[in-house]
Amino acid sequence: MKLLVDSSSSLLLSLLLAQLPLFTSGQPRRFHVHNDFDKLTNQTRHLLKLTQDLMKEHSLDTEIENHRFKSLPSMGNRATDLSSLELKPTLSQLHADLKSFEHHFEWLHRISRKHQHASIPKLLEIISQIKTLVNSLQRQMGKIEAPRIPLPSPSLPPHPAFHWEVVQSSLELLQQFRLFCDWATRAFLTLKSKVQQ
Repeated sequence: MKLLVDSSSSLLLSLLLAQLPLFTSGQPRRFHVHNDFDKLTNQTRHLLKLTQDLMKEHSLDTEIENHRFKSLPSMGNRATDLSSLELKPTLSQLHADLKSFEHHFEWLHRISRKHQHASIPKLLEIISQIKTLVNSLQRQMGKIEAPRIPLPSPSLPPHPAFHWEVVQSSLELLQQFRLFCDWATRAFLTLKSKVQQ
């Protein structure tokens, strides 16, 4: 009889231990997901501020002609689109767009260095922060098994011959990237609220 009692107790203890992860895993996992989106949002806001600061240094009296970069991501998103965002496709698209901007900023850095432009240190900081955000996005995508969108080779313009052309190219790229950062920040906040549900 004692043997049966001991066996029953042992079985009950094993069952309780087996169920323990079910009781403890739910809340920490959600907590980590929220932290991930907080980090992505903060990194994107920092990039937005860097972009706005650099734009202030590139003031021009003439209107910017947005036609130099043919392969930049299309920034036609509207606030009403936020409600229909889905987690995996949105992260995949933001990652692809961010990688595209990374290639364009690296091109801008190369031509700015050739013309010895004063914005080089801040350009390098933006590129560094883009790479950091790309890595954070890739980690988050890996956790939820979001696919990576194949990225075609960017169609980059010829190297500008004059300083004012460099400034024009810088402003066009910065304006488009500002729109991207604003949209990405809103998207991360929306996805975080959806994960909470």
